[in-house]
Amino acid sequence: MMSMDTFMAVATGGLVLGAIYALMAAGLAAVWTTLGIFNFAHGAFIALGAYLGWQIAATQGAGLGLVAGTLGAVLVMFAFGILVHMALVRPFERRADIVTASVITTLAGAAIIESAINLIWGPRSRQMPQLVRGEVDLGLLRIPQSDLVLIVVVACVLAALGWFLGRTRAGRAMRAVSQNRQAAELMGLDVPKLYALAFGISAALAGLAGIFVGGLRFMTPTMGTDPLMKALIVVILGGIARFTSPIYAAFLVGMVESFSNYHVGLYWTPAVLFALMIVVLFLKPSGLFSHHQRTL
Repeated sequence: MMSMDTFMAVATGGLVLGAIYALMAAGLAAVWTTLGIFNFAHGAFIALGAYLGWQIAATQGAGLGLVAGTLGAVLVMFAFGILVHMALVRPFERRADIVTASVITTLAGAAIIESAINLIWGPRSRQMPQLVRGEVDLGLLRIPQSDLVLIVVVACVLAALGWFLGRTRAGRAMRAVSQNRQAAELMGLDVPKLYALAFGISAALAGLAGIFVGGLRFMTPTMGTDPLMKALIVVILGGIARFTSPIYAAFLVGMVESFSNYHVGLYWTPAVLFALMIVVLFLKPSGLFSHHQRTL
C-alpha cells in the first residue's frame, strides 16, 4: 500500500514531468497545427537548446549563470528555428508531397544537428547547473526548489504563449492560418512569415525544455530522442484541435509515467504509455481533448 508521503512524492514527480512534456508538445503542436507537418528535428532542437544553455551557463563554458544561459539559448533557438524553416521546409511548402518531403528533410536536419553537437561538444555527458538548491516544505510534501521553479516557469511560459495566440495580431494570424491557409492568404496575411514564426516559437520552447531536461538528467547529443517520443505520444493523446489540448495530455502522461515507474518499473513504463496511446487511437482517434474545429 502506497503511503501518503510516497503518493505525494510520486505525484510531484508526475507534475514535473508533465510540465516539461507540455513545453515539448506545445512546440511540436505549433508546427503540426500551423503547417500540417511533423517536425522530426524537434528532438534535436531539445538537445541543441540544452547544450547552448550549458555553454552559456556552466563554469566550463562562459560561466554566466543559468538565467543568462536560459535566455540566451531560447533566443538563439528562436532564430535557429526560423533558419531551419527557411532551409528545410519553405522550399517544399507549395508541393503536394510536402508531408513526405518534410519527413525526409527534418530527419536529415535532426541527424545533422546531432552530429554537429557531437563535433562541437563531444560525446561526454554533461549536466546543467542548478539555479537553486534546497527544498520547500509544503506541509505534506517537501519539494525541491528547482522543481518548484520549473513548474512556475513553465506555467508562466504557457500562459504567455496562450496570451500571444489569443490577444496579439501575430498570434491571431497564426490561428487563422492553422484553420485555413487559402482564406488567410486571401485576407492578405503573409503565410510564409507566419510559418517561420511558428517554427521559431517551436524551437524556442524545445530549447527551454532541453534546459530543464538537462537539469534533471545527463546531457548527450542524442538526448532529444526520448523526449521526442514522449511529445509525440502527448500530441496524439491530446489531439491538436486547440492550443490547450496537448497541455492537458502532457500532465496526464507525466502522471501515468511517474506512477508506472513506481509500480511496474522503468522497463515497462514505455509499454504502458504506448498501450494507452493505442487505446485512445481506437476509441477517439482525434484525441482525448479534441474539438471539431482545429485551431491554435
